[in-house]
Amino acid sequence: MDTIIRRKNKKPALILRIAERYGWKPGRIMKEVLEWVEVLIVAGALAAFLMVFVVVRMTVPTGSMIPTIEPGDSFFVNILSYHFRDPQPGDVIVFWHPYELQVYNVRAGSPAAHANLPAGKRILSLNHEPVSSIARAETLLAGLADGTRILLRIANAPPVDLGIKEDGIDSFDDLGIELHERRTRFVKRLIATGGQTVQIKEGAIYVDGARLTGEQFDRYYWMGDPRMRYGRYPTLVPESKFFVLGDNSRDSLDSRFWGFIDRANIIGVPLVRVWPLPRVGPIR
Repeated sequence: MDTIIRRKNKKPALILRIAERYGWKPGRIMKEVLEWVEVLIVAGALAAFLMVFVVVRMTVPTGSMIPTIEPGDSFFVNILSYHFRDPQPGDVIVFWHPYELQVYNVRAGSPAAHANLPAGKRILSLNHEPVSSIARAETLLAGLADGTRILLRIANAPPVDLGIKEDGIDSFDDLGIELHERRTRFVKRLIATGGQTVQIKEGAIYVDGARLTGEQFDRYYWMGDPRMRYGRYPTLVPESKFFVLGDNSRDSLDSRFWGFIDRANIIGVPLVRVWPLPRVGPIR
């Protein structure tokens, strides 16, 4: 008995079927061009989906995470990981964090306007305490005792005297100041989570009184800068917040200086290094 083999015709590309539906019958060369156009469109859409919903790419300009991540390393970040598990001490994480605080607007007739505070300037400190976020600035202002003189230091200008703190002045809005913070992506190692107590002493980290050990913590943690306010003594990490440090602690701005990061600001986990070529591969 003869066997009849029927070959199923290859289904035309979607873009060709759409063209034919509207009465256009391209030639052989144009068909090949349109098929490649469809491939490129699908590949571009898939890449865009991955970059928005699965991974992001970032480059580290500083040496704060040496030797885990070198200056100039570029890598992809898995932004899905923490949808399936909670961050754990020892994880290297990528997160958003404020790095600069600005005077966005000064309300006419306000104490700030009478003090000639210029808009658009970067704020460096409030009563000699460094600030880089709205939350930090508001907390410092609210914590000043009534009768304290409010001094704001701004970039490239003399300090601004905003007068005496009186009853009813609890926020920058009460002074007529609208603040704006600029954020950037940081990469650090997670040390402690909400509800845990962290302390750095003699170069080692202690969480809930127990020293952290293991390869990811096998380094000396420096506490020689007087601006380091957190971790010098047993520090309780608030709920839904995290304490993070750079592996190269002598060259890292981290939780020792500005406190804790919010759970909502975590982006994800470094996944694979794509540059420079000699270091391409997974990031442990």
